[in-house]
Amino acid sequence: MNVHHLELFYYVAKHHGISAAARHIPYGIQQPAISAQVINLEDSLGVTLFHRRPFSLTQAGRELFAFIEPFFGKLSDIDARLRGGRVVRLRIGAPEPIQHNYLPAMLQTLKKRVPELSFSLTSGLQDVFEQQLLAQEIDIAFTGIHGKPAPGIQCQEMIRIPLALVVRERSGFKKAQQLWEMDRIDEPLLCVPVPEPVTTIFLTELQRRKIEWYPSLELASLDLVGRYVAEGFGIGLTIMQPDVPAPAGTRLIPLTDFPEVPYAALWLGKINPLLETVLREARSIAGKVSSLSPA
Repeated sequence: MNVHHLELFYYVAKHHGISAAARHIPYGIQQPAISAQVINLEDSLGVTLFHRRPFSLTQAGRELFAFIEPFFGKLSDIDARLRGGRVVRLRIGAPEPIQHNYLPAMLQTLKKRVPELSFSLTSGLQDVFEQQLLAQEIDIAFTGIHGKPAPGIQCQEMIRIPLALVVRERSGFKKAQQLWEMDRIDEPLLCVPVPEPVTTIFLTELQRRKIEWYPSLELASLDLVGRYVAEGFGIGLTIMQPDVPAPAGTRLIPLTDFPEVPYAALWLGKINPLLETVLREARSIAGKVSSLSPA
């Protein structure tokens, strides 16, 4: 058996699928390469290790995973142990805007306070993070929330961020009211997928106001929403981050009379000293961001 193939199978089995495995493997590898190498492993063993759709391990897959998991599950700790140090692991879930704009500063401060800290990052949304917390695949998540978290998951709100529309710089729209007063809004609406609280909160408020405007194009991130708006594909929905400028070639129209998007920390069960340190630093960053918001 090829050890590298075993490692790839470990990630596929642990994260319940090839696409999820690709997001967690700590080095760059594409889904087709993972699939091909796992097939090679199955061919060499002469068995099927898992069913693809829906994902489930076969009996042979469960036996193999149980055998290799104790080894691969502890690889991330071994470097520090061999060097005579201790490992403090922190697995964080956060959507890409938070990873890009806020986590670097927070993690830099945490590394100064806890030099032996080792961390990993996972992208997703509230429902994904809740599943990962319940499965103990992550330790804490920072995310926009909409609705009450699942039983057992603790929640601490950090900040509320206003919604905004993003339009091209030369757009004739100056205020959102210009759109609301139209008999029919013909401008395409660009947004992140509907499960994302940014979009859910916005559409819920439109429905309350009896305004019909539905997403024309759902994009994977707020960065992509801004990019596509700049290229002239429509009007985008985003958030008004006070320390993040509008994408090049665009400007923001604040939705000051719309509900704000709450962002919170989620974790499972009783808090430990490391998570308390993380929360303290997160609250500090949230306070700094809030202080930059216009009064």
